[in-house]
Formats: sequence, structure tokens, C-alpha cells
Amino acid sequence: MNTDESKVTSKLFLAKNLNFTEGKLEKLELFANQVLSFNKRYNLISKNSEKNIWHRHILDSAQLIKHIDYKNFKSLSDLGTGAGFPGIILSIFYNDILTFHVKLYEKSKVKISFIKSVINKLELKNVNIYENDYQSHILDTDYIVCRAFKKLPEVLRISRETAKKPHKLIVMLGKSAQEEINKASKDLIYKYKLTRSITSSDSKILLVNAKK
Repeated sequence: MNTDESKVTSKLFLAKNLNFTEGKLEKLELFANQVLSFNKRYNLISKNSEKNIWHRHILDSAQLIKHIDYKNFKSLSDLGTGAGFPGIILSIFYNDILTFHVKLYEKSKVKISFIKSVINKLELKNVNIYENDYQSHILDTDYIVCRAFKKLPEVLRISRETAKKPHKLIVMLGKSAQEEINKASKDLIYKYKLTRSITSSDSKILLVNAKK
């Protein structure tokens, strides 16, 4: 699938299945263009995934909307947001819902600078970027999402030790998802569900309900 085909197919799915409006799709396109432009100088995403950015990064991030109940919860934290996947995608979708706030955490100064410029250019009102200081205080958030962040045991430790309870944990995993879960079973003290990613038959999404 070439770049144009990937964009068209992904946009149709985003509109039909995930309820992205035309205005939100326009913001996604502006964001994609910013990522690709910035990627010429800095490594935000792999060069090999540039031509498939809509499917591999945007749609892959947007699918998390299906697992987020913004009507009954108030906030979401994206740990290690990188170029803004999935955090910026989610903040675009929830931008008109001022009662729902998106918090992005990232350690790279270059990526933080990029995210700040994107927030301003897209006029996103419900999102803030923090310099990876989730370790210095309790994560006061209803959802924690992770995409290519840290190994599962470390993610579970953060959920267990530095996040308020209760919260929902959403971790995007690869084809070794079940193996990772089995290895981390002693740390997975909460009920969980493993669901298939819509963008890759090999990938899974781990959903954890972290309670006291």
C-alpha cells in the first residue's frame, strides 16, 4: 500500500469507525505533515515508517479511543509520548471536550520542543507536555497509556507504585504480548484483558484495571 492509499484508507476508517470529524481529520493531516517535515532533521519516527504514517502511527494510536471512557473519567497520561503517538492523536480527538485533559510525558528535549510547537500550531486546548517527571510525584490520572515506552514489568511498577488508584492502564504490545504478560505475571496483580490491535494481527493491547 502506497502513501496515498494508506492515507485514504485510514481516513475512511477514522471517520466511519472512530467518529473523527472533518475538522479533526484536518488537524491529523497537519500533525502528520509536521512530523514528516521535522523528521528530515531529527529522528521522530523511523524513516521506513514515513510512507505508512497514517496506518502505522496515526490509526494505530487512534484505536485507543475505543477503550477510553471520557464521559466518566477526567484525564489521561501518555508516558514516553515521543513524537506524540498516541498522546497528540488522542488530544486532537478530545480537544472539544474541555472536561477531559491529556498529559504527555517525554524526556527528549528535541521531542518536547516539537510537541510544544504542535500544540500551538494545532491550537490544542486540553493537553500539556511534561519533561518526564512522572517519577517525581504520584501520577494523578484516570488513564495511563504506553506505546513503545518501557518493558512491561517497569510499566506495571509505575502503575503500582507511582499512580493514583484506581486507574486504567493501556499498554500497546507486539507479537510477544502473551509471553511478556506471562513473564510479568507476578507483577500483574490486577484483572486484565488482552485485545487485538486493528492495525496489525500480531499486535495486542493490554487493558488493566488497577484498583487499590
